[in-house]
Amino acid sequence: MKKRILSLLAALLLMAPVMVHATDGLVMEKGKMMVMKDGQIMPMAKEMMMPNGSKVMQDGTVMMKNGKQMKMKDGDMMKMDGSMMTMKDGMMMKMSGMK
Repeated sequence: MKKRILSLLAALLLMAPVMVHATDGLVMEKGKMMVMKDGQIMPMAKEMMMPNGSKVMQDGTVMMKNGKQMKMKDGDMMKMDGSMMTMKDGMMMKMSGMK
């Protein structure tokens, strides 16, 4: 029984990165901005304007519609609707204060 639970837990942990990468968006990975679309991941070729008014630059700088600026760190992700997510304790969490 214990071995079965450990196997299930291991399988879930191995699937976690696949679930995260299944979402289209922009992600900072090893200091580089990457675009995830339809299961493909590629370097970000040019700055992008998101539907919520945020502008994302190739260096990970995000200029929000309200004028605030932030820099994405490794593990940060912006979904295609402009909402921000970050990796915390191995799980993707929505970032607060992002309008």
